[in-house]
Amino acid sequence: MLDIRLIREQPDFVKERLGTRGGDDAARIDELLAVDAQRRKAETALQQLNADRKRLSKEIGGKRSRGESSEELESRVREIGEEIAELNRASTAADEQQREILLRIPNLPHPNAPIGKDASENPVVRSWGEKPQLHGEVQDHVTIGSRLKLFDLERAAKLSGSGFICFTGHGARLERALINFMLDLHTREHGYTEMSPPFLVRRDCMIGTAQLPKFEEDMYGLEGNEIFLAPTAEVPVTNFHREEIFAAGDLPKKFAAYTPCFRREAGSAGRETRGIIRVHQFDKVEMVKLTTPESSFDELEALTANAERVLQLLGLHYRVIELCTGDVGFGSAKTYDIEAWSPGQNAYLEVSSCSNFGDYQARRMNLRYKDAEGKNRFCHTLNGSGLALPRVFAALIETGQQADGSVRLPEPLHAYFGASEIR
Repeated sequence: MLDIRLIREQPDFVKERLGTRGGDDAARIDELLAVDAQRRKAETALQQLNADRKRLSKEIGGKRSRGESSEELESRVREIGEEIAELNRASTAADEQQREILLRIPNLPHPNAPIGKDASENPVVRSWGEKPQLHGEVQDHVTIGSRLKLFDLERAAKLSGSGFICFTGHGARLERALINFMLDLHTREHGYTEMSPPFLVRRDCMIGTAQLPKFEEDMYGLEGNEIFLAPTAEVPVTNFHREEIFAAGDLPKKFAAYTPCFRREAGSAGRETRGIIRVHQFDKVEMVKLTTPESSFDELEALTANAERVLQLLGLHYRVIELCTGDVGFGSAKTYDIEAWSPGQNAYLEVSSCSNFGDYQARRMNLRYKDAEGKNRFCHTLNGSGLALPRVFAALIETGQQADGSVRLPEPLHAYFGASEIR
């Protein structure tokens, strides 16, 4: 969440930055400041009443010691007690209202983020490789996967409904090979510590990483929405150290984890919902970093490079775009999306989103570190897909398709998969 002190001291700046996102988020600032003023007024009155009660209590003691009547003062002390109780209720209500408003205000886009209204204005930062030159009829992943029995969408629908995948045979092996390859790359070469977190997370954790309350309808909730199926490993991994205080020398922390990801929203009808491009459950390897503010944007560049390295080793053409202010995610200050080329879709598919959240998530989960002066400061949090499947799966088999109907696999997967091609 945003720092309430920043909002108090620079409301126009905050409104201007929120305004670059589009929408009416800036209008919430006036509402927030009104509630904040009400809360602070109640707290000031409480301080005065407590001081008055303490002073009168001393006077009552003095009168009693002198044998004088203190009935009038005692009556006033009781009245003050009732006023304090009422103000406490009002202060608590205002505090809860202020927090609720803060939780629904998005992060401020980084000052250097490109200004734009939507995804159509996201600039391309760089690209790698070339679009593959395929001979003959280019088939999409649905045709290839069905022919080679890599997955079964019809039977998956019988099990769970539309928007789910059941990988089978060589497809299941390839999915597992990709996950192991990515985890080994990030832990052995990129210095991340592997985690295998729970797939269920508490409501407080979903609030901590800003999935809630904004996106509650997109999540799979259980037990009255007090626990959720993890929509991404970002949630359990980033929250792993919630409510802790690091020594500055302990940072950065770098974690990598595989989890299945569960999301209700799977896109509107159309090309993206055909096959395995946009589904309710999918596998993903996630990278998470906890850093100091001074190093976080350098760490974002490194994290993005780590995600890109996966695609480079797989020989997949891709591009990196920077999200403009109108497209950047709710909690993010700066985001790069990595899009792999899908020959069968004749389009780029997002396979990673690498974001720096600044202290936005850390404030929500009270994650701090002690700086060189011994002062507690909020960490910066970052995450990025390294990578998200099954879009990588789709791009991989479409890029590797051969004229004889087989799929050639890139060399780094041979040992993990146990063969160099799929027939």
